[in-house]
Amino acid sequence: MSLTEINDQVVGLNQLRNEPVQARSTARLAALLDAAADVIDEIGYERLTTAMVADRAGASIGTVYRYFPDRIAVLQALGARNLDRVLSAVNAAVRSDEHETWSDALSAGFDGFVEAFRSVPGFRALRVGDVIDLRPASADRTFNSIVAETLRESLEERFGIPKSDDVSFVFEVAIETCDSLVARAFARDVNGDARFVEAARACVLDRLTAALAAAE
Repeated sequence: MSLTEINDQVVGLNQLRNEPVQARSTARLAALLDAAADVIDEIGYERLTTAMVADRAGASIGTVYRYFPDRIAVLQALGARNLDRVLSAVNAAVRSDEHETWSDALSAGFDGFVEAFRSVPGFRALRVGDVIDLRPASADRTFNSIVAETLRESLEERFGIPKSDDVSFVFEVAIETCDSLVARAFARDVNGDARFVEAARACVLDRLTAALAAAE
């Protein structure tokens, strides 16, 4: 799923004042998001301001406001970019020919998700953006819901796992559980507490194994 397709379903970059169409504008937007991610790595997303983004990017505050109406739009756009990157990594792992079972493929996809906490700037705090508590909700679906659906569809296509509303719900529960436990693993450890990481893997695999067995 591309960033454009993601934004057809959720807010993300739809909050942009001026969506970039030229390479120069696209690069400028990427630099602003990179700057926001760096600041978030240092102080968390809660304290991020548009002034901080401008300062870190070496841009004027007017440049930031040319693209983003406020700090929440910056965070939503970064969350959408994080989602795009994570889905790409997870899908590549799940669809790899080296995995002969759905559980092996899922475990590899899980590793791709965990790696994002280590290597994607700003991901440990913001993840895919669902931590931003907006009232009223800015979209009908959460980003985690999109992750769950994309993962389920990949496993259905590759391994023919059962398809039902109950299975879809269990996938969503598994992703929410995984997100919470892995976030806890990285809350005080930049490398991730291995106990929480493996507990997350076990929870996801055990829950999905039971659900798929019941659906057959």
